[in-house]
Amino acid sequence: MSRWSAPGRVNLIGEHVDYAQGLCLPFALAERTVVEAAVRSDGRFTARSDAEGGGVDLALDDVGPGSPAGWAGYAAGVLWALRDAGHPVGGMDLTVTATVPLGAGLSSSAALECAVAVAADELFGLGLPRDELARACVRAENEVVGAATGGMDQAAALLCTAGHALLLDTRDGSTRQVPFAPADDGLAVLVIDTRVRHDLADGQYGARRAAVEKASAALGMPSLRDATPADLEGLDADLLPRARHIVSEIARVGEVVALLDAGRLRDIGPLLDASHASLARDYAVSCAELDLAVQVARDAGALGARMTGGGFGGSAIALVPVERIDAVTDAVRAAFARAGLTAPEVRTAEPSAGAGRDD
Repeated sequence: MSRWSAPGRVNLIGEHVDYAQGLCLPFALAERTVVEAAVRSDGRFTARSDAEGGGVDLALDDVGPGSPAGWAGYAAGVLWALRDAGHPVGGMDLTVTATVPLGAGLSSSAALECAVAVAADELFGLGLPRDELARACVRAENEVVGAATGGMDQAAALLCTAGHALLLDTRDGSTRQVPFAPADDGLAVLVIDTRVRHDLADGQYGARRAAVEKASAALGMPSLRDATPADLEGLDADLLPRARHIVSEIARVGEVVALLDAGRLRDIGPLLDASHASLARDYAVSCAELDLAVQVARDAGALGARMTGGGFGGSAIALVPVERIDAVTDAVRAAFARAGLTAPEVRTAEPSAGAGRDD
């Protein structure tokens, strides 16, 4: 078997706007999901995972919405989507030998999908552009697994480059590499995994997405991408805060990109803070553990901090001067201990390369 891998991602800013034709700014992590894959000639798909335990063995013809259930759906769903798009994809043996931390909000699911996608692309000689592979991964997650996620995670896993964040315009799919090398500015991005696990297919994520779509319909717009704060004033009270987050978050992405292009990485902290406040209050996708991590990190010297990922648990990020890494890490761990919470895992995140073959 040959090996392929794809990275997890951290979204620097632009949260929950990928399904509203918004702007996102993720970067790829050094942590990767690694798969070993080989072609089968009998039209069957087998998969096992060292991290998840168990496995599946089924005919490719039996893969589809809801089948297989669980983690294997993310992998098998990619093959289903490629076949459904008319590409000559056959059976596969798959072993997942390493994973991005599961449930940490670092997009372990997209990392698995994208590792399978680049493996299938090479094994079956498809030669597809990365954006088409990303669309197949999104279909796997939306239609086979049933999680109503947008396309940011898959684009990041397939398209990111080291030393950059990826500006993704989800309206037209265009991308641009934005300089983002914190170490060059004496900074680091800390990822604080709260150890609170979440499941994006449990309905909460879908409910937020439905509210955004309902708000855009009420305004007579195809999306909230071009809505202004004034446009939102007539929305019902249950839709207004959700729409307000989308509109303000898209604007914040533009401001962060402008600062990064100008070499002013140290100045983005207040925008990270504002993003977290919007996600916690208007979008209501934070939790006590994320709020604690963010506040303590700021108090201990972070220039800015926010939750990242789908929310309801997972991870927060903090932009920290390198000389304050230990102080921030120790303060967060101590605060969690005082609160009687499971000890968080804290790691630095270095903007890294996207999916590819490992051998």
